[in-house]
Amino acid sequence: MAVQHFLPHTRVPTLTFASASAASKFVAREIDKLVRARNAAGRSTVLGLATGSTPVGLYRELIRLHKEEGLDLARVVTFNLDEYYPIAREDSHSYFKWMHETFFNHVNVPWKNIHIPDGTIKLDEMDDFCAEYERKIREAGGIDIQVLGIGRTGHIGFNEPGSPKTSRTRMVTLDSITRRDAAAGFFGEENVPNHAVTMGVASILDARKVYLLALGEHKATITFKANEHAPTEAITASFLQEHEDAVFVLDSAAAAELTAIKRPWEVGPCDWTPSLVRRAVVHLSVAARKGLLMLGDDDFREHQLFDLLREKGPAEKIGEEVFHDRLETIKLYPAGKVRPLSTTSPSFPDASSILTTPAPVYDAGPKSVLVFSPHPDDDVISMGGTIIRLVEQGHKVHIAYMTSGNIAVFDHDARRFVDFVDEFVGGFGAPADKAALGTMKARVFQFLDAKKPGEPDSPEVLNIKGMIRATEARAAALACGIPPAQLEFMNLRFYRTGTIDKAPVQPEDVADIVALFEKLRPAQIYVAGEMSDPHGTHRLCAEAIFEAVRRVRATGQFFDVWLYRGAWEEWAPHEVEMAVPISPDVLERKKQAIFRHQSQKDRAMFPGGADRREFWQRAEDRNLATAKTFDTLGLPEYYAMEAFVKWKD
Repeated sequence: MAVQHFLPHTRVPTLTFASASAASKFVAREIDKLVRARNAAGRSTVLGLATGSTPVGLYRELIRLHKEEGLDLARVVTFNLDEYYPIAREDSHSYFKWMHETFFNHVNVPWKNIHIPDGTIKLDEMDDFCAEYERKIREAGGIDIQVLGIGRTGHIGFNEPGSPKTSRTRMVTLDSITRRDAAAGFFGEENVPNHAVTMGVASILDARKVYLLALGEHKATITFKANEHAPTEAITASFLQEHEDAVFVLDSAAAAELTAIKRPWEVGPCDWTPSLVRRAVVHLSVAARKGLLMLGDDDFREHQLFDLLREKGPAEKIGEEVFHDRLETIKLYPAGKVRPLSTTSPSFPDASSILTTPAPVYDAGPKSVLVFSPHPDDDVISMGGTIIRLVEQGHKVHIAYMTSGNIAVFDHDARRFVDFVDEFVGGFGAPADKAALGTMKARVFQFLDAKKPGEPDSPEVLNIKGMIRATEARAAALACGIPPAQLEFMNLRFYRTGTIDKAPVQPEDVADIVALFEKLRPAQIYVAGEMSDPHGTHRLCAEAIFEAVRRVRATGQFFDVWLYRGAWEEWAPHEVEMAVPISPDVLERKKQAIFRHQSQKDRAMFPGGADRREFWQRAEDRNLATAKTFDTLGLPEYYAMEAFVKWKD
């Protein structure tokens, strides 16, 4: 691993990594080094551990180090940060169960050395239990390395906003945002406990070394506030600024809002590469509310871009270069215009050719285009307008639905569809069919009637819910003009857990994608580039696709790989490498395709984050906003736009 350097202009020493995997491996290696050194000296190592999606990669790497590189954890003592209350250890949502299934069952930490707050303690015994937890930490010699995540409210452990710096292990009431963020794992916010037992801020600050691990765009804003704003009880992670040896370990997405990353020209001299010039000038244009061709020298000076002006100026020259760069991204024909090579009549130009008048480009014929959709609705939500344009322009568009999406269907929908089929077969089916369906309906209804809040579905119910998602996907694709014969339902193995927690990508998953490439021979593929999908599925799907792309490229097969964003974020205007204009009519058709996903309409099982809008509303607002931003930059005005970035291995 390359030597890492701390970012400037941060109040807590901060390291950034290109990926979540690299960030997790760094922390794992730091733990590995300490444990091996302590083992060699015959001493124990005391670790403070976190739960949730963030440290999963860290635990998987520690498991690999244990199994493949001989990391011995027999002398390790662990103290977990928190636990829901009340909750039984055997409950599928308890952190006790999660820690054992995710980590402890795969390594050799002795049972007696594992400490996790108890979610079953009686209320009148809670104070004594918490005091005893603190005493055990002291008796173990204190925590050597404390691993933390950061919640969207800025909490560490379950120290919600308002928790004092002097707080110790105690029972707390969970913030509504924290409960909402946990709702996916509990299959509904109403099932999330209202309380938890947590180590306090002071307990955390007592650790000798602290690593706060933050991964993904959805952690970027709060990570910035915790690191660059003054310490405050409103953001308990900000108290780490006062720790003698705390480090923020971030992937590039979580670091995106830090000043040194977002506006590096404000913290010191810059190497003005073309990409940094583009970032700075686009930022300036938006901040000054002036088109790129309207920027003057004073605008650069007033926004701390003196050095850029001196090195690359005058302002008129810089603005023109970025203007033409951004203009080139606007593509009316994202896969090229379908025309025979022998045709000599002029084609309709892309927006860029309006000013630059390049020679017309003609394509030999329709192209095979493959769109990967992690869940059954990501395709139409994120790039439905582009799909419609590609179909209208004569290309053969295939959609590969990578997972069933079955855990995102409400029980009442499953019950309703089973009831419908029973009524339908009852009216038209053979007696044997009626009897078989009646038995199946009885089993499903019996299971759903007895199902406890948050309990995983039976295989039979999961299968029914998967069918619901598949029929919706076919209806949505047809609304875009794509027939069922051009749809692939892959149902990749990593997703088949029946819960929100996913397994690692399997070798067979990658092999299936390679086989699809060999079958379809696409000229373009589109991939969800939402690496911080709150549920992890987008990231795992993308990793599997990228590995498959590397394999087929090694055999000589090549195609462009375009990344779209999921329902949560949009590419920044300086990042966009292809912007596809969407007319009012096409945007309306896109919305109608989204509506075909009835099980996700009105209220989705997992809406993702704090955004309570429906998916069609998010999509419409984002597409309109992207077009508005391009208009602000002084580029041609369109009604709406979908944005893409080209993947670079």
